[in-house]
Order: sequence, then C-alpha cells, then structure tokens
Amino acid sequence: MNILVINAGSSSLKYQLFQMKDESVLAKGKIERIGMETAILTHEPAGKAEVREVSEILEHTTAIRKVLALLVHPEHGVLASTAEIDAVGHRVVHGGESFKNSVLVTDEVKQEIKRLFDLAPLHNPAHMLGIIAVEANMPDVPQAVVFDTAFHQTMPAPAYLYPIPMVLYRKHKVRRYGFHGTSHKYVSERAAAFLGRPLEQLKLVTCHIGNGASCAAIWGGQSVDTSMGMTPLEGLMMGTRSGDLDPAIVPYAMGKEDLTLGEISSMLNKHSGLQAISGGSSDMREIVEAMEAGDKNAALAFDMYEYRLRKYIGAYAAAMNGIDAIVFTAGVGENSELLRKAVCEHLTFLGVEFDEEANRQGRGLERRITTSSSRVQVLVIPTNEELVIAEDTYRLVQAAVD
Repeated sequence: MNILVINAGSSSLKYQLFQMKDESVLAKGKIERIGMETAILTHEPAGKAEVREVSEILEHTTAIRKVLALLVHPEHGVLASTAEIDAVGHRVVHGGESFKNSVLVTDEVKQEIKRLFDLAPLHNPAHMLGIIAVEANMPDVPQAVVFDTAFHQTMPAPAYLYPIPMVLYRKHKVRRYGFHGTSHKYVSERAAAFLGRPLEQLKLVTCHIGNGASCAAIWGGQSVDTSMGMTPLEGLMMGTRSGDLDPAIVPYAMGKEDLTLGEISSMLNKHSGLQAISGGSSDMREIVEAMEAGDKNAALAFDMYEYRLRKYIGAYAAAMNGIDAIVFTAGVGENSELLRKAVCEHLTFLGVEFDEEANRQGRGLERRITTSSSRVQVLVIPTNEELVIAEDTYRLVQAAVD
C-alpha cells in the first residue's frame, strides 16, 4: 500500500510518499510561497535527481495537482499512475477534546476540525485546505487525519486544567492540550525498543527541541504532562516564541507600548525567544557560532534556553517520582552537541553520567549518550512524525476494509 502524507500550511505544503510494505520513502518534497507567482517546488524522488522549479501556484488544489503530476512524471516520478496512491494521511495540529485518536476523514470530522479553528487559527484552517485539495484531485481516495494533540489526551485533570474560573473550561474549553504528540509518541516507543524494556514499565521525559519545542512526561506509554498548553506558545523558550512568562506582562506591555492584541500576539509568537535575546537569530547553530565568537547576547540566549529546558526535565522527574530515561529529538535536540552536554552536566543529581565521546558521535542514529552505569539513561532518537502519520493512516484504512 502506498500512503501519501501531507502537512499543509497556510502558504506551504510538505509531502512524503511511503511504500508501507517496508515503510520506505518513495519521494518527498515541499512547496513554499503558495499564493504567489514565485512559488518554489522541491521534489526528491528516491534514487533520482532532485527537481526544483519556480512557478505560479495560487492555491492548495493546484499545489496538490503539481505534486501528483511529479509523482507520476515519466522522468521524475515514482509511480505509474495516481491510482497507485491508496490513501492520504494529513497532519492536523489541534483536535481539541474531540479526537483522542487518528480518524478517517468524514463530513462530520471536517465539521469538527472547522469548529476547532478558534483554538488553532494559524494551523487548522491550513490543514483543512490540504484535505479539500486532495478531495478535489482524488475524490475516491480515503483520507485520514492525525492530530498533534491526540497523544496528550491521556493527561489527568490536575495536569491539563488551569487554575482559572472553571466556566472558561466548561464553555470555551480553555485547558492544556499539548502538541508534537506524534513525535513524543514515536520517540517514546523507539526509546523502549532501544532500552529493551516494555514501554509500560518506563518513566520517560521526551524533549522535542526544534524551532518549536516541547517536553512531555510519559509514564507507562501515556502522556501525563507536557509543556505546551492551550496553544504552542506556552512552555519552553523557543526559536521565536517566549514560552512561559508572567501573564501580567501582556496587559502591562500593551499599555506601555500601545500595542493591539494582534501586535502583542505577534511579539510573543514571532519576535521573542532566542531571536529576541540573541539580538537577531532564532537558529541554534548561529547562536552557538556567535557565542563561541564571544557574543554575550548569544551566550545569554543559549544559557536561558538550556536553563528552562533543564527545569522542565527536573519538574517532570518530580511529577512522575523519578525517571528512567531522557530523550532528545528534533532539529536542535538531535544536532546540538553543546546543548545536550550543558543539560546533562547539570542533571547529575538524577544520576545522569554523561558520555562526552558518545555525544559527539553517531549523528542521525539512535544512540545512548550516557555511560552504561548511568542511573538515568539519556538517548538521542531522530523523530519521524511522517512515518507515524503513514502508519496510522494504513491501520485505519486496513480496519475499514476488514
């Protein structure tokens, strides 16, 4: 079975085509700047040369049509016909309390995703565009949706409720939802396999550290707490997001700087985090380079980032009354030796015995970066959210057929 996985943004679309027999990637790519005359398409078919073109792509239906044409192109394609695509799986950021698992797309599912637009105004409408675009191009192909929030629906009430009037939860569903669920689920399962222990017996802290970043406390394979909240703004310091701060800062800054709601939201989401403290960059690689060159602002940004991450790991160790392993994943987590080293060397109280040589080696591979005698193991596990989406889509389609 061939599964096409799509992650649609408001002006972008990423895709991967999986052959589920061996879970291999037949092709992958992305389209950027949708809605413009200079949209950029990058297509990477397995075993063939990369294709890159700039053209007018004004909406998602055309973008999907372009992708399908490339997948069956005589020179650049990997399929003989689009009829060989058996199903399409979509990433959807917010499933609210409505979706605790991945589901096949129905009219009722689409209506519920639309109802949740207010909870994820930057993401869910874009994901819906992807679903509609696939329907327009392949009306008879089953589609599934995999929600970032679903994995965290196992959190208990003390973890997901905020200490504010309950009417806001009852009427408007103001609560912690958490995100990056597919990534946290994937790496927790891979961690159990790596350690050779049943997932049900493990207490894990998984750290998805990219431009957006979150930690999760996973006990017995279930999420019991996570750092992102009702939106992806809460929690860790991120590339351009503030993470945790005193809520009173919002009205105070609005009054002092005469900011609108839109402007304060933009400040916290797009102009804070590493970018704000370093003085310009949200990229950890650039932060480290500048820090090593003596830039004090970059050093401060790095130290704040590491400190806040370490605090969450410690908090989740307390929440679960201990931990067996810490997992680093995503762009920064997988690639920043310096960040992992700084975090681990400050966690000796947990029994972490850091292995500096192992930390430097094996980029792109699952590995342990602590000694064999370390009481708490620390792992680096590359995430694969697209594979999780493909697997869930395959399972749902197979169940429907059976």
